[in-house]
Amino acid sequence: MKVTVSRKAHFNAAHRLYRKDWSFEKNDEIFGKCNNPNYHGHNYELIASVTGDIDKETGYVIDVKILKDIIKTEVEDAFDHKNLNVEVEEFKNLNPTAENIVVVIYNKIKAKLKPNLDLEVTLYETPRNFVSYSGK
Repeated sequence: MKVTVSRKAHFNAAHRLYRKDWSFEKNDEIFGKCNNPNYHGHNYELIASVTGDIDKETGYVIDVKILKDIIKTEVEDAFDHKNLNVEVEEFKNLNPTAENIVVVIYNKIKAKLKPNLDLEVTLYETPRNFVSYSGK
């Protein structure tokens, strides 16, 4: 019997969407105001959902405190109040779109989970714009 346990979290971060190998005009055409050279910020919301079998001894799929601590270390401490392009190593050469951010977050959290657990991460860039990734 598979059960999914979810934890919500949030972080605030700035970013700029652009490609170094494109002209300013092309970046502006593709990314619009998200190409602002002075960056712009979002109040990101995230939901990490872990799916697995219920442990017969503990009754848990995963202890929510463990999930909370993984999210704090791997996401909140790493991204909160940061300029993703400048201060976060994973985005030095990777455009910090919501799609790329959710994959990076997934990989960071997944690496800390037991291999038998499945993960899906949903990242809200705004209340109406969000992306999900489950490793597929």
